[in-house]
Amino acid sequence: MGESKKSEDNVVLIGMPGAGKSTLGIVVAKILNYAFVDADLLIQNQCDKTLQKIIDACGPEGFIEVENEVLCNFEGTHTVVATGGSAVYSDEAMKHLKSIGKVIYIKVSLDELRNRLGGLYERGVVMKHGIGMSLSDLFDERRPLYEKYADVTIDIDGLDVHDAACKLVNLISLE
Repeated sequence: MGESKKSEDNVVLIGMPGAGKSTLGIVVAKILNYAFVDADLLIQNQCDKTLQKIIDACGPEGFIEVENEVLCNFEGTHTVVATGGSAVYSDEAMKHLKSIGKVIYIKVSLDELRNRLGGLYERGVVMKHGIGMSLSDLFDERRPLYEKYADVTIDIDGLDVHDAACKLVNLISLE
């Protein structure tokens, strides 16, 4: 019997709000026959509140602490994990996720995000520097963090969900 490896077979998706992490994650999980976990839903279920209500009650820093705790306690195998866009603010959480899987940055251009999102408000988006942050500000603040933590970056600009999922699965199988 060969030794089983330490649950490093997870696929962890990071990227901006509206990049399609959850939608893409579900499709990729089906293709790979993996489980799927939406970290935002884990947080909401643990707190019994929507993300926006948690942010309103605890502030951005408080929310990041909650998110960090939930992500640090995640253990899974053969799972695609769609993180919240703010997961990269938690170094401890990102190190844990990197230790249990491959972290993939779902890269989408600012123009594409604008088309997909409309506004950020009421989406449960953590804005460290207050509600006045624009999508462009958020993009500029987070992009270096996504690049820092990513094992692999996949650009899905202009791709539909099926094509993006196929590109991601092919990328994973080449690693």
